[in-house]
Amino acid sequence: MPRRRRDRRLAARSAGLRDRTFAAQHDDRQISFDIGRFADTMTAMRPLSFCLIAMLACPLAATPAFCVDDTARIEEPDTGTLTQAEELDSLFLKLKRERDAGKAEDISRQIRRLLTDSGSPTVNLLMDQSAKSMTEGSTDATLDLLDQVTLLKPDFAEGWNRRATVHYTMGDYRKAMADIQKTLELEPRHFGAIAGMAEIMNQIGDEEMALKAWQRYLEIFPASKEARKNMEDISEKLAGQRT
Repeated sequence: MPRRRRDRRLAARSAGLRDRTFAAQHDDRQISFDIGRFADTMTAMRPLSFCLIAMLACPLAATPAFCVDDTARIEEPDTGTLTQAEELDSLFLKLKRERDAGKAEDISRQIRRLLTDSGSPTVNLLMDQSAKSMTEGSTDATLDLLDQVTLLKPDFAEGWNRRATVHYTMGDYRKAMADIQKTLELEPRHFGAIAGMAEIMNQIGDEEMALKAWQRYLEIFPASKEARKNMEDISEKLAGQRT
């Protein structure tokens, strides 16, 4: 189907996307596909699934915040002197320790704010334009803008995640998963991308992989009631299949 025609069909569903992650989207979006497309998608995505399974199975050793003994007393540095990377490490550690859902949500918003700042005025402008373009229903223009983002700033995780979101809304799971993989290579703690992976796996019927994704999400964001409910629902479904 030509992109221009598909744009019109997706316009209503795409309205209001802006900076939302998959975590905010997966509640109310219903995606359908026929059996032939399901088989083709699974075949095309199998190598990506193996890579992502390996990423989920590996501990977050590259992330210092997750290597800290939670029982130890840690001196919190003055956030006014932190670099963006250091501030993210500090916030992710707080998110991991926080058990109050309201406070954890506040921390997650701070994390999302930092993740959407590329450090480049040009790239940030392109990201803003892509959000506006998507709310207007122009997926062609949105993808063009995000292609520029990933070319200009290939180490910017949120650029890949934003493009994954667009591919997801278009029903292109293979491309969405490829961009999620790149997002998690750059930022393994990106809980929005992990939620997106869980949703895609759930949509294609791979509950085992979806469960692994939600388990990883909860390692990063333990206070998320929504993620815990999703994990419990999938666990119950799998348990029912085994009996």
